[in-house]
Amino acid sequence: MSVKGKIVAITGGSGTLGMALAQGLAEEGAIIYLLARNEINLIQKVDFLKDMYLDATGISCDVLNSDSVNSAVEQILARSGRIDILINGAGGNLQGATIRPDQSLFDLNIEEFKKVSELNLFGTVIPTIAFAKPMVNQKRGCIINISSMSAQLPLTRVVGYSAAKAAVDNFTRSMAVELATKY
Repeated sequence: MSVKGKIVAITGGSGTLGMALAQGLAEEGAIIYLLARNEINLIQKVDFLKDMYLDATGISCDVLNSDSVNSAVEQILARSGRIDILINGAGGNLQGATIRPDQSLFDLNIEEFKKVSELNLFGTVIPTIAFAKPMVNQKRGCIINISSMSAQLPLTRVVGYSAAKAAVDNFTRSMAVELATKY
């Protein structure tokens, strides 16, 4: 399937993974919208893509804030008329949600564990709900949720991140069934 001319929104768009996806898709002719919280970094990333003559726009967006995400959806629809693909790439980890080799489960920082869970899980759920609405109305669209191999196997000691990504995997399956059976 060609992505030429497709409207692609990428959360976490100014991060390493988001930028790699944006550049690759833009090089294939996709119209890219980078969504990120850090406006300075976002502007730099958009400028980098534009310097390569790629079609990219930055939208300041906090994936944990429904109003912010809904505003991003509205901006994309106003400019492009549709949204073809959402890539939920926002995510991350905090040191307190990781068990270092010299630590045990009892050393986890629950507040940081909650923040990691919130960013990775709710930072996927909130944009999915917001972007799925116009896709349902369009009767087409694609949502790609970025997870991790650590969601399936404890490859490292990032227990908060792994737990959140396992929840993303489960949400993705549930969302796919829900949207496929109803729309």
